[in-house]
Amino acid sequence: MNVEIKISSRKIPYKLSLKYLEKRVNDVKLGKKKDLIWLLEHPLIFTGGIRSNDIDILDKNIKVIKTKRGGKITLHNPGQKIIYFVVNLNKRKKDIRKFVSYIENSIIEFLRLFNIESKSDRKNIGIWVKDKKIAAIGIRVSRWIAYHGCSINISNNLRDYKKINPCGLKNDKITSIKNENKDINIDINKALKKIFLKNFSEI
Repeated sequence: MNVEIKISSRKIPYKLSLKYLEKRVNDVKLGKKKDLIWLLEHPLIFTGGIRSNDIDILDKNIKVIKTKRGGKITLHNPGQKIIYFVVNLNKRKKDIRKFVSYIENSIIEFLRLFNIESKSDRKNIGIWVKDKKIAAIGIRVSRWIAYHGCSINISNNLRDYKKINPCGLKNDKITSIKNENKDINIDINKALKKIFLKNFSEI
């Protein structure tokens, strides 16, 4: 797969990452840049997708950044791993559902490294451990360039979710690898890079 892997060790401000993604989308459209997989973390930020509703903001003192991605209101915070993509589906299968399934399968495979059994849900997009959500997915497509991505709760502070109804859910329906009492003793970036590269090579 002709793709650049970008791994950021410092926490990237959310608005800065959006500007980078949007520029990358244009560069990919013009054939100036390769596809991208970007691994990073954000400082605490609340974001709203195209289906977001103010009724899901429980703490009216927080600021919610509106975005063009799919989905409702969620948050990003330290200890949550973000995987952003810019993937040109013009050169692959023009099948958004299939593309999302590759993301879902990659997350499920990653969680198995911690002996966590998880599943996708067609009605409530994301990855679930029993009845709790551990990973969120939000994709936007422009002229068959798919971008934005997914987030996986590794060891982040789940109390931050109490200020919102994340993805329209009750805020006690969220979990993380750490919350599942699993030791985090592997190189997260290395594991994610290997799994996503392998699975995306099949697109």
